[in-house]
Amino acid sequence: MAASTSSISRLGFRHHQPLGTNPGSRSQPAGSVSVHSGSHCFYFKPLEATRQSQLSRISVVVKAESRSEEMQVDISLSPRVTAVKPSKTVAITDQATALAQAGVPVIRLAAGEPDFDTPAVIAEAGINAIREGHTRYTPNAGTQELRVAICQKLKEENGISYKPDQVLVSNGAKQSIYQAILAVCSPGDEVIIPAPFWVSYPEMARLADATPVILPTSISENFLLDPKQLESKLNEKSRLLILCSPSNPTGSVYPKKLLEEIAKIVAKHPRLLVLSDEIYEHIIYAPATHTSFASLPGMWERTLTVNGFSKAFAMTGWRLGYLAGPKHFVAACNKIQSQFTSGASSISQKAGVAALGLGYAGGEAVSTMVKAFRERRDFLIKSFGEMEGVGLSEPLGAFYLFIDFSSYYGAEVEGFGKIDDSDALCRYLLDQAQVALVPGVAFGDDSCIRISYAASLTTLQAAVERIKKALLPLKSAVPV
Repeated sequence: MAASTSSISRLGFRHHQPLGTNPGSRSQPAGSVSVHSGSHCFYFKPLEATRQSQLSRISVVVKAESRSEEMQVDISLSPRVTAVKPSKTVAITDQATALAQAGVPVIRLAAGEPDFDTPAVIAEAGINAIREGHTRYTPNAGTQELRVAICQKLKEENGISYKPDQVLVSNGAKQSIYQAILAVCSPGDEVIIPAPFWVSYPEMARLADATPVILPTSISENFLLDPKQLESKLNEKSRLLILCSPSNPTGSVYPKKLLEEIAKIVAKHPRLLVLSDEIYEHIIYAPATHTSFASLPGMWERTLTVNGFSKAFAMTGWRLGYLAGPKHFVAACNKIQSQFTSGASSISQKAGVAALGLGYAGGEAVSTMVKAFRERRDFLIKSFGEMEGVGLSEPLGAFYLFIDFSSYYGAEVEGFGKIDDSDALCRYLLDQAQVALVPGVAFGDDSCIRISYAASLTTLQAAVERIKKALLPLKSAVPV
């Protein structure tokens, strides 16, 4: 009987214990229905009526408290928080995940997360770290073992030399970037960010009370920064230039010659530093090659190099990244981290040592993943290249395709509304094609949409078919 009572209570029913032995001795509440069970009598009202009753009681209580309590809680937030936009990639990924968990067959191509498992050697190193008791705090900057391995990697693969005290290990490259911005930027300083950009760069600048200055690039130039445009925007407030190569979201790779031109401009401005985000360096397609900005003449002293393990080694959940640079700047980031999160996971750091021990550029484990990414990239370029009104720039790295779908804007869809920007088109594709993508407006270019091809080829094939089918009626609906 207890279970039944509990179920009824959850539905908004009321349980009344009769006063006497006769269940009918108590008057029945108006508008209710009675149910008798042994010596008990249950009265219940329709759920809506119960809700209305509860709302009335709540209203009375609130009013009573308002009369007796003059003090009100200040619910205002910091201007830093109100100025920051939430991450579109995280929001769309969460929405797609929720739909999938609800049974909707959504194809999720929003998140920048490799679909491969962490290589077995790396995973075993993490397991062994637990078994061997490496489960305590590490030094704030990271274990000496890992920082020495990072120094060796940077020298052999990138041609840049650091000592262990010039390396800071953090809980992901994202933390490394944010701490670098906090450490070097003062209120009012300008952070130069080429667009399309990773969604977090401008927001991190705002959180540091700095001003993001966006420099647009064009698909016709493979989304690469024009040095002349950069030079025209620099002034005494310019403090940090952020470069990401290979790029998220475009997959563009900066050739060495272009980086050398940029370096010559940077050298003219004593206050200007460069944050080189190289998290995708190993996911690169020949004939493209990766050049670390700090390796260029005169740039070591003013470059903060950020890298990590998430993308190339399929270690997103391990949360492990690092920053390398002149000791003065790295020490400042280290101080921030000491009051922020302290050191990274001891287990992840053991796994990171194993990852760097796989060989040059990650060895066979990484090259196998890169081969699969290239096959997927080639399939998507061919598939979307055949579509009318689609603009493409062939990515030379990372695992994203940034496609110009703006020719489809302006279409009116019955039951959905007008598709007038990348956000509306992504919502339409999620609704009609059940494919989750990220609108280009989140990356600073509203004409495009980002597709992550960190998914199996069969999944991508299914996604393309769905997208093409959903876009087919739009072309005829676009006003001429």
